Amino acid sequence: MTATATTLDTVVADQPTAASATWRAFRRNPLGLGAVLIMLLLVAVAVLAPLLADYPSGYGSEVLQPPSGEHWFGTDNLGRDIFAEVVWGTRISMIIAAASSALAIVIGVVVAVFGAYFPKVDGVIGTIVDLCLSLPVLPLMILVAALAGPSLPTVVLVIAFFAWPEVTRVVRSQALSVVQLPYMDAARLTGGSHVWIMRKHLVPAVAPVVVVSVVLTASRAVLSAAGLAFLGLGDPNSWSWGRILYEAQQSGAMSSAWWTTLFPSLAILALVVSATLVSIAYNDARNPRTREE
Repeated sequence: MTATATTLDTVVADQPTAASATWRAFRRNPLGLGAVLIMLLLVAVAVLAPLLADYPSGYGSEVLQPPSGEHWFGTDNLGRDIFAEVVWGTRISMIIAAASSALAIVIGVVVAVFGAYFPKVDGVIGTIVDLCLSLPVLPLMILVAALAGPSLPTVVLVIAFFAWPEVTRVVRSQALSVVQLPYMDAARLTGGSHVWIMRKHLVPAVAPVVVVSVVLTASRAVLSAAGLAFLGLGDPNSWSWGRILYEAQQSGAMSSAWWTTLFPSLAILALVVSATLVSIAYNDARNPRTREE
């Protein structure tokens, strides 16, 4: 009997955990790994911006110069180095993505978990989420940002306010299936408080969905911030990828100097595509049906 128990313990110990199995499957996806490297590179550029380029300000004598050895990405209509603008724009864009997505995730997860755990309020929350998702988001974002005034906190709050319903919809669908599982009933029977059950059991169960929501919400936040900045509703005191495009459009250089729009557009594209690929690869890796053993 002891030998059998020891053998069973060894077999159980050799079984990979869900996290390790997901990571092993994720590593087999070259697109997912490449996307992670791109996102890490963008984060490194944002953190090391002061070491990579001087802050673009003032005026320069070399106006609308194409890319060269001296100016890798060329110059804009005021002679400022576009490489420096893209580097410092990466920092602001990543700050907006991180702050707005974090705020949207917190609101969305709290509302979703609360609605799934308490069926009496779930109907009201579902109606509010459906109503918010049916509204024309971009016009409302433009209206709110225009009324509040262009600033970095305004952009973050506006994006988060219109992003949380999508997070709630995704997390709520997962949480509704979790609250019906037997171990949730067992947790209630043991006398655990509602807050303790949600914190210890429900939130960890929906964590994988939250991870995907964080990545996708951050990429959408960058797109929204770039769109607002392109319309002149971004923070005029800080550089962002959208502001580079806005100034190129305002100066008329967008049609005559291709480099003024190409490089910030490529930065936006790199972040959005890499975030999408990471979310797809992660979903495939954590799904046992699609996971390659």
